[in-house]
Order: sequence, then structure tokens, then C-alpha cells
Amino acid sequence: MSNRFVFFALFLSVILIIIWIIRDTISQPGIGDLKGEFVETAFYRNENNTGPIIRIYAVYSPDTLWDEMKAYGAFMPHTKYGNTKVYFFSSLDYAPKKLQPDIPHFDPARNTYCIGMYEKSAMGQENFVRYPFK
Repeated sequence: MSNRFVFFALFLSVILIIIWIIRDTISQPGIGDLKGEFVETAFYRNENNTGPIIRIYAVYSPDTLWDEMKAYGAFMPHTKYGNTKVYFFSSLDYAPKKLQPDIPHFDPARNTYCIGMYEKSAMGQENFVRYPFK
């Protein structure tokens, strides 16, 4: 009887741990949990897979929810020794549809509509700037 009890206790413990792991995995926060509207309008990634990977995003965000913008940028993929930049624009019509690797990453005429820029550097340092072109 005691062997049976030990078996069922271990079996129940394993099942509970598996359920806990699955529940924790499924309930991770993501971009969909953020307040506000975020629409990715353009994306650039260099083709270099052996060196630093550069990712640049243009995102439409009608509201100036600074903390949410910073959280959105933090959710974007980042590669060790790579660089990730996210530009936020207040107008969907003036948000760039195409980005380029060289600075400026988009037409400078659109700078007035850029309300924020999030950057994660090669060493993982995060930086968020409000109105980066003013």
C-alpha cells in the first residue's frame, strides 16, 4: 500500500508541475497586452548573419503612452552584439513604409511626426528618447 501511495504522490506532483509550467508559459506578457494601438509600418533587417544584426522598425502609435512605447521596444527581438531601433510615429499616413540601413533610416521630412525612438544597443543597453528630432 505504501508503494502505491508514493507512486501516486509522485505522479500527481509531476502532473501539477507540468500544468504549472504550461500555464506559466502561456500567460507570458506580450505586445497584445499593451495599452494603446501599435501598427508596424516598416521593418529592416540586414542580411548579415555572422556579424552584428541590425533591426529597424517604424511603428504607428496615435497616443503618447511613453511607458507603453518603451515596453513595445523591449518586446522587439534583439540579438547579442546587434542593434534594435524602433521609431514611433503619430500619423499613420506619414509613418515610413520603407526603411534603409544608413542614417537617416527614413525620409527626413517625416521627422516631425516621429514622437519617440527606442534603441537597444549591442551591449543590451536600452535607451528611449521622446521627440528624438526636436
